[in-house]
Amino acid sequence: MSKSLIIACDGEAASGKSTGAKLLSKKYKLLLLNSGLLYRYASKILISRKPKKIIPYLKKKFRNVSYNSIKKQSLHSQEISNHVGYLAKNKAVREIMGLYQKRIIKKNKRICVEGRDIATKILNKNPRYDLAFYFTCKINIAAKRRWKELKMKVPLKEVQKSLLKRTKMDKNRKHSPLRKVKDAILIRTDKLNKKEVLNKMSKEINNII
Repeated sequence: MSKSLIIACDGEAASGKSTGAKLLSKKYKLLLLNSGLLYRYASKILISRKPKKIIPYLKKKFRNVSYNSIKKQSLHSQEISNHVGYLAKNKAVREIMGLYQKRIIKKNKRICVEGRDIATKILNKNPRYDLAFYFTCKINIAAKRRWKELKMKVPLKEVQKSLLKRTKMDKNRKHSPLRKVKDAILIRTDKLNKKEVLNKMSKEINNII
């Protein structure tokens, strides 16, 4: 498979977009770029290092850090989850992350990028996505999923509250808000299991390759 294939996966917090993107990337041999990990990594180093000026600090950090090293980090603590929503509202931070993603995308013609502003911002042009998916899930199911990821160390109600707050912030932020583009295919992970999610996505991809 050498033909170019660019996939955008957007969605709400704990909606299953990471799992869907991972399954799809494995099946079609695509590089998987998880934009959420970039913001989580930024939150982690800001929490631990506490720099006085966060923008110059992040610019320097993201100039040299490899995506592979970011992927190996432990980035799914509740502390990071509580911090990252506020960080993602910052326009200058979004610009740093956008440039970082663009550098990777331009070097890879077969790629699946997942996040919250992929179809609307990162892959809306030069290059533009071939297919866009939008993930959503009922909050009680999404919360239980994230709760299990956190090994049930945090009360379920707190996880649910955090997810609701994050999605509300994402949809209402001024810069690059979370929204479904018109041509995005809706993926309801509260109604589909993993196999069904992959089958639905695969059917759409097979129609264009």
